[in-house]
Amino acid sequence: MKLHRLLSSCLLVLLLAISACSPQESPKASPAVPLAKQAASVEVAAAQGKGFTVGAMMSANTAYVFFDPQCPHCGHLWNASLPLHKKVKFVWIPVGWINAASTTQGAALLTAADPAALMTEHEASLLAGKGGIAASSSIAPDIAAAIKGNTQLLGSFGAESVPFIVARNVKTGQTVTRDGSMLTPALAEFLGVDAP
Repeated sequence: MKLHRLLSSCLLVLLLAISACSPQESPKASPAVPLAKQAASVEVAAAQGKGFTVGAMMSANTAYVFFDPQCPHCGHLWNASLPLHKKVKFVWIPVGWINAASTTQGAALLTAADPAALMTEHEASLLAGKGGIAASSSIAPDIAAAIKGNTQLLGSFGAESVPFIVARNVKTGQTVTRDGSMLTPALAEFLGVDAP
């Protein structure tokens, strides 16, 4: 029984280690031409990324999460982040890597009156295999430009998959980056906050 638990735990760790989406996974992917390479930083993500904010709005600790609305790993990270919303401010920054729905759904999320509720609805639909929320193919030029800019910014960080997180660890003060999904306790540790 102990061996079975150990093997199960090892398999889970392995799956989480590779739990990310990259533009190369989809033949329809067409990432934008990236900006010049630069180190991923909280300051650059804050200044150049266009996203929606959820969680502890007054928190000095902000985690910037680049995500593709068509990425199921991003959906898992969204769910893992929910228990931390009372401790951390998250800025979710949509990119358009996987297919055309990535951009239209990202635009719907960016312009939603209640992006947290719509994101929860979207991720539940996506993870249930239903493709996510329905979104208009008519996107305002400034919103389309914002998503294109987010995609370029992500590429300039050298990221090759989503979700991609840029944050400052509360305990160490160091800028930390990571691609891929993780469970709530690992996300809390990564961000330097106590797990709920």
